[in-house]
Amino acid sequence: MPAKPSSTISPHALANHFHGTISEADRLETLRNYQILDTPPEQVFDDLAKLAAYICGTPISLVSLIDGDRQWFKANVGLGGVESTHREISFCQHAMFGNNVYEVENACEDPLFSNNPLVVNDPGIRFYAGAPLITPEGQALGTLCAIDRVPRRLTEQQREALRILAREVVSHLELRRARLQIEQEQRKLEGLLRMANDAADSLYMVSRNELFIKQDHKLVRVSAADIRYVEALGDYVNIYAGRERHTVYSTMKELETKLPPREFARVHRKYIVRLDRIVAIEADAAIVDTGRGTDSVTNLLPVPIGSSYKAGLLGRLNLV
Repeated sequence: MPAKPSSTISPHALANHFHGTISEADRLETLRNYQILDTPPEQVFDDLAKLAAYICGTPISLVSLIDGDRQWFKANVGLGGVESTHREISFCQHAMFGNNVYEVENACEDPLFSNNPLVVNDPGIRFYAGAPLITPEGQALGTLCAIDRVPRRLTEQQREALRILAREVVSHLELRRARLQIEQEQRKLEGLLRMANDAADSLYMVSRNELFIKQDHKLVRVSAADIRYVEALGDYVNIYAGRERHTVYSTMKELETKLPPREFARVHRKYIVRLDRIVAIEADAAIVDTGRGTDSVTNLLPVPIGSSYKAGLLGRLNLV
């Protein structure tokens, strides 16, 4: 049997008694970094607790984590409805600081526990065996324990099995923490990607100053500044840029998304015009300087304004 500390030692003093160089505050911070306290049951921990009960032949088995003033059960076999107990009366606060299985064969005969409420009252503990849950850094989190209401003694094989299962509990705590960290990093990355995409979209919106148009098996670059107007023609559109006309297989809706929105306006279901090329509005037509004629008169082209587009166009113009 391992040596037991005095029953008058407080939880904090008990921690320092076993690990003088490791503060209780550090231990609690490590425990909370696992983000495990007060989480719903998980099958992997329930299964390990069940295995401990089967191997030790006890009706009760717990994955017990020791918080500041309580022991909280991540897995609970045989103590239905009990989520935690006060730390100061727990067996596990003694067991977690050892290097081996902490075993109490008959709590009624043990001076440390004979008056313990968990012994005198429900659940009436007589036998307790707990293997410490020790992190890779050497911090004690709690125990995997087996409990019975009658005295008993484990075999060496049962103790070894309990130690192995306790290491498995810690391994799954590590895996769980790593998964949570990956998910948190993934959420951060997704947030950064959204920000980058938004920034790219914004940059794209303000820098759509050129188009690449497929003409005669090659791509021709056309500056948006040279485009005077766009005309729909069935399944094709004509793009008028200076004296050039480029015919492409596209739609007006698609062209709208590719032109700088501040510089162009849809004025008709068949026409998009460059705003700074509108020289006048006459009745239901925009007079557009096409730059295609030989003089100021032949350069001008009346482009019809659709009734559903007129208010939007006038709202874009600096009217006095």
